[in-house]
Amino acid sequence: MMKCALCGYVINKCTKGHEVSSAHPLRFSAEDKYGKYRRMAKRKGFINR
Repeated sequence: MMKCALCGYVINKCTKGHEVSSAHPLRFSAEDKYGKYRRMAKRKGFINR
């Protein structure tokens, strides 16, 4: 199941052409090797989550 940013939840694709993303959160690991770099990328605007 995917989530449309504007319409809500959809099955695969939004019929109105909006961008969809996964409805589930990313997996979390306390031993995340690349978490520091992912957070830096998010702050700089490279990741839109």
